[in-house]
Amino acid sequence: MNEETIFQLILHGGNARGEAYEALDAAEEFDFEKAEQHLKEAEKEFSEAHKAQTEVIRSSGESGAEGNNLLLIHAQDHVMTAQAELNLIKRLIDSYRVIQKLEQRIERLENK
Repeated sequence: MNEETIFQLILHGGNARGEAYEALDAAEEFDFEKAEQHLKEAEKEFSEAHKAQTEVIRSSGESGAEGNNLLLIHAQDHVMTAQAELNLIKRLIDSYRVIQKLEQRIERLENK
């Protein structure tokens, strides 16, 4: 099993999480354009992590390598966490969009 590929899992999984949280930070400020840019980057990073994950699985099958490598477990954890957090953050951003619309509506009603 190629350790460099495993490190790619860690790198891109971590980058995906970081970009997702940047997207959430932007959404909290109602800057949805910036949030979408960060989500796109998060998706690209996650895609790279997924490619590395596929390579690890493929090479493990070919070499008959044992799958209990601690580094591999750590790398897989990064990717799974990134996927879960990215999905959750997308839902939170949708909630911030609703909050913004409600705040704007309340402001219009109060100004009547």
